[in-house]
Amino acid sequence: MLFRRSILPARYELVTRDRCHLCDEMAAVLDMVLPEFGLTYTLRDVDAEPELRERFTDVVPVLLRDGRPVAKVRVDRRALARIVRGRL
Repeated sequence: MLFRRSILPARYELVTRDRCHLCDEMAAVLDMVLPEFGLTYTLRDVDAEPELRERFTDVVPVLLRDGRPVAKVRVDRRALARIVRGRL
């Protein structure tokens, strides 16, 4: 009998800042693409978390997959789909 190790879905987080138009743009792309793969994301405010503030300072938005950056500032639908497929 073969046993398959189940792979948990990737955890996506969008590091944002209040009143950031680039953050809004990336969130819109995430809203379009991630559901196609049965995925969601959570928002994290760079200014509310000292660890994020130290790590990313003024480089937002940042898309994290399992805690690691996979996209910064801008991502389009095609690029995001490649990022997601790279983890499947």
